[in-house]
Amino acid sequence: MATVTVLEGVQDRVATAPAAARIAGLDGVVKQYGGTRALDGLSLTLRRGEILALLGPNGAGKSTAIRCLLGLIAPTSGSVRVFGQDPRDPAARVRIGAMLQVARIPEVMTVREHIDLFRSYYPHPLPEAEIVRIAQLEGIANKQFGTLSGGQKQRVLFGLALAGDPDLIFLDEPTVGMDIEARRGLWVQIRSLAARGKTVLLTTHYLEEADALAHRIVVINKGKIVSEGTPAEIKSHATGAHGRRIRCHTAMSDEALWEMPTVTDVARQGSVVTVTAVDAEVVLRRMFAADATLSNLEVTSPLLEDAFLELTSTN
Repeated sequence: MATVTVLEGVQDRVATAPAAARIAGLDGVVKQYGGTRALDGLSLTLRRGEILALLGPNGAGKSTAIRCLLGLIAPTSGSVRVFGQDPRDPAARVRIGAMLQVARIPEVMTVREHIDLFRSYYPHPLPEAEIVRIAQLEGIANKQFGTLSGGQKQRVLFGLALAGDPDLIFLDEPTVGMDIEARRGLWVQIRSLAARGKTVLLTTHYLEEADALAHRIVVINKGKIVSEGTPAEIKSHATGAHGRRIRCHTAMSDEALWEMPTVTDVARQGSVVTVTAVDAEVVLRRMFAADATLSNLEVTSPLLEDAFLELTSTN
């Protein structure tokens, strides 16, 4: 598949998934709730040291897949293995950490008390100071959980998911309620976890987040995988026929722009023209040669959002 350049400044991590052994996964999993099939023969592999983003619209089956991997529910058919074991096995569970949107913890306990409690559940927990550092909890460790802001609560839940020094971490919408600085800080820590050989399964509605973090993306809809690959491969597969967007001020006519090779769309709004082309470099060279007044140039790659909408609206 063709490689598509991502938006500048979004992605500063390894672009391909690490070559590593499978540590967990679903094999042909079906989950039926009455007449509703939440998972429809879903097979999913998680590898050591990778960040896998599981994306899909509401009701696609993401939460059901995670609950199966956590051993919270059993599949109707198919198999689920985590570290080669049933996910309900205590030996597997102590190697898992989870940050879920449904998490509810006592609000009158302090952050430090929560950390101490969660650490006590595991045979070899992370030191308290390490949890505070990784989750950026400095200055709030002695505050009651109920007094914290939404973003601070998210950071606490992130820290609690790491309390047992897990090898497999589930992060469900981890940056909801965070400001930009806190979100980017958490991204750094998530990348660091993968660099240490941890496996992260991420779900998020911030598609920029998936693009920035994931080694591999799996898009599911109606309980089935509709696309899988690196962020660049997902975007190339779904939007490769449309290409990159060239936005600028130019004196060239729409007719002249349409005549250029690989152009797939020309749109004009006031004095601004947006040209979409499969081979943007060729088009740019010809535009510069034809129009010495060309200015305010901006070139962007297809967004993951574009691919996501296309993939989930046609399946």
